[in-house]
Amino acid sequence: MSATETAIASAEAHSAHNYHPLPVVVASAEGAWMTDVEGRRYLDLLAGYSALNFGHGNRRLLDAARAQLERVTLTSRAFHHDRFADFCTELAELCGMEMVLPMNTGAEAVETAVKTARKWGYRVKGVPDGMAKVIVASDNFHGRTTTIISFSTDPEARADYGPYTPGFEIVPYGDLTAMREAMTENTVAVLIEPIQGEAGVLVPPAGYLAGVRELTRERNVLFVADEIQSGLGRTGRTFALEHEGVVPDMYVLGKALGGGVVPVSAVVSSAEILGVFRPGEHGSTFGGNPLACAVALEVIAMLRTGEYQERAAELGDHLHRELGLLAGGGAVETVRGRGLWAGVDIAPALGTGREISERLMAERVLVKDTHGSTIRIAPPLVISKEDLDWGLDRLRTVLSA
Repeated sequence: MSATETAIASAEAHSAHNYHPLPVVVASAEGAWMTDVEGRRYLDLLAGYSALNFGHGNRRLLDAARAQLERVTLTSRAFHHDRFADFCTELAELCGMEMVLPMNTGAEAVETAVKTARKWGYRVKGVPDGMAKVIVASDNFHGRTTTIISFSTDPEARADYGPYTPGFEIVPYGDLTAMREAMTENTVAVLIEPIQGEAGVLVPPAGYLAGVRELTRERNVLFVADEIQSGLGRTGRTFALEHEGVVPDMYVLGKALGGGVVPVSAVVSSAEILGVFRPGEHGSTFGGNPLACAVALEVIAMLRTGEYQERAAELGDHLHRELGLLAGGGAVETVRGRGLWAGVDIAPALGTGREISERLMAERVLVKDTHGSTIRIAPPLVISKEDLDWGLDRLRTVLSA
């Protein structure tokens, strides 16, 4: 067997089959390119679901990690360390907020946001104990913990994991009227993605996010924005909510915050909201560790320049213009997205999203499917226009074949 076949066979035999990866085995990567164990190069148009916004092997991020590795990597939150205060201060400033509660994974941050909203509801809003409700949107994806899948509408994510956690109301994404009707005196938060990534890069109707902000203020409900995939430059702004001039009560961040080097996530909010926690009520051994803080501080510094947001906006305009030319020609039904992020609905007659992804892999381009015949395109923000065009040419080749 080849090196690729051997590695895949071993993985299939000894790892749980909770993923269905494309049959490529990556050995190294740099920028927007990955190289497999056979020496073949592939253009990465997925960027680790936005975790690799700054590309593979980014020198600034690796240098920050190396320097910290030589000093201290973990103290636990039992002690202070010399990177923690700067991380919290600078991330709060980037978000226009006051406080940060660091965790590790995106799902942990979402769980933290739910706990925060409930505790705020009981201690500040005065909701009766055990009665707090959180409104979420259908077709959401916020993670895979037991609580989070309890408010998923995806059968694959939800089935066979009951009994489910109560306390959530699901309304159609983009439907402000349904959200208003679902609100009661016991509603403590609205938790939504400004753009739904896993659902196929769904952008809500114009004015929807601003409407959610107005409604939540009117009803004394927290607006919790899951910007784990959409935030930190992906859409051409630091946060996707900025496209409608909206500031939430709470940001949920992850993925790109760790630069593709280490898992880093955080909930960022006001002192009033995050101030509901007292010592011992919530925590994480690795959350806010020195290595994570060092890498995240470099990510924040890179975002402060605005160059990555500007690049995502400019290349994003080009990406959507080129993809738009494919729409309506029989091969592509719909293109959605914002910035360097697109969901492309392929005509079902041409194949499933998985089949299109495999054909692109044969052309040395890596994307990933979601829901039927949809593929997602989300290259690292550092990709060159020439490489992006090369990848789009390969997509045209696959669709014309």
